[in-house]
Amino acid sequence: MTPLAWRLAGAVLALLLSAPTAARAQVEVRMWTLLSGGDGARMSDLVRRFNASQREVRVVSTTLKWGEPFYTKLITSSVVGAGPDIATVHLSRMTNLAGGGVLRPIAPHELQDAGLAPGDFYPRQWQKSQHAGKTYAIPLDLHPLVLYYNKTLVGRAGLLDAAGVLKPIEGFDALTHAFRAVRQATGRPGMTMESSQSSYAIWRLWITMLAQRNAPLIENGRFAYGPAGVDSLARISNWFKAGYAQPGLDYAASTSQFMGGNAGFMINGVWEVPEMVRATRQGTLGFEYGIVPLPRMFGNDSVWADSHAFAIPANEGRPMSQQKARAVMRFIAFVSKNSLGWAEGGHVLAYRPVAESPAARALQPNAAYAEVPRHVIYDPDAWYMGAAGPLEAMASKYLPAALSSQLSPGQALRMFETEAARLIRKRPPRY
Repeated sequence: MTPLAWRLAGAVLALLLSAPTAARAQVEVRMWTLLSGGDGARMSDLVRRFNASQREVRVVSTTLKWGEPFYTKLITSSVVGAGPDIATVHLSRMTNLAGGGVLRPIAPHELQDAGLAPGDFYPRQWQKSQHAGKTYAIPLDLHPLVLYYNKTLVGRAGLLDAAGVLKPIEGFDALTHAFRAVRQATGRPGMTMESSQSSYAIWRLWITMLAQRNAPLIENGRFAYGPAGVDSLARISNWFKAGYAQPGLDYAASTSQFMGGNAGFMINGVWEVPEMVRATRQGTLGFEYGIVPLPRMFGNDSVWADSHAFAIPANEGRPMSQQKARAVMRFIAFVSKNSLGWAEGGHVLAYRPVAESPAARALQPNAAYAEVPRHVIYDPDAWYMGAAGPLEAMASKYLPAALSSQLSPGQALRMFETEAARLIRKRPPRY
């Protein structure tokens, strides 16, 4: 064989040997997410962009059903070592997931190696990502309750200023007056929110009111809201009894009522912003809308919120390799640093360098509720609390019945307490 032939043969052999090595070098990261709709589409786009930005890591995402089905599968799969490499979770579930051994802590050096630092995130969200002094999640956003309004209907009720913006509403009575004014001026409901059985909106609004009244939900393992809790639920119920809002609507029906131009206000989360923006751009909304923070009804500006975050399942018996951990953190860092598109979903970003950028500050309608993060409250820290957690599920069985007058507020809360009392006395589970 000639020298040239030897060199060609060597080059071919090198290519054959190197190709499988390169293929093996790509780390596959399996992600489970509960994000669907617009949020799901935005996360899918971030995954696509990350995969296209480099060749060393490939993220494969699977969407599971939101709520209890997602968390049940995440918990059981992690316990038997069959969970994903990364999952999107709610920060309100940290005590349950981290305390139950479902999640693996993220070491300081792993955070640093990914180019992230605790100071990159807003303090309240970062604090909620901690458990027993360790980091168990990387916050992605904040999604609070806000007040949407239909400028056409609200304007007929005399509630807009000269610039076409909602006049300030301060105090529970002022908010009730606004709902009544729309009803009287237009004949349509002054407000809409989901209110059927299994609805979570009433829980979120109710604990917002408790926080604004400085009334604790639970203290020393017992319900402690007292008369303030009953009065708050009664006040909400009276909106429905007076005809300012229609009882029995599920989530889809309540949002359709507002978007169809048939309610003056809507109490909902910021996650409906993308649909409002889309309908406005396509010219199908039929009215101009506005958004303001949920008004101060009592002593302070507290408002319920939750946050999406990334977490790493513990996967008992199948510890994550350093190579896989670096790949996971690389993806998390990419999403954090490229999260402006996530804010277009209405969410308030948790990663400060992007959240405080000129582009994010100018984003509409987000700028209308930019100060809300200063006043947010989460569900209290307990293993049974959080998004689609067992206590919320119990509340969603009984509290909506007060809105439809099937139960009095006192009866609804007593039934809720009776069932939940057994739950809050249980020892935190170690899954």
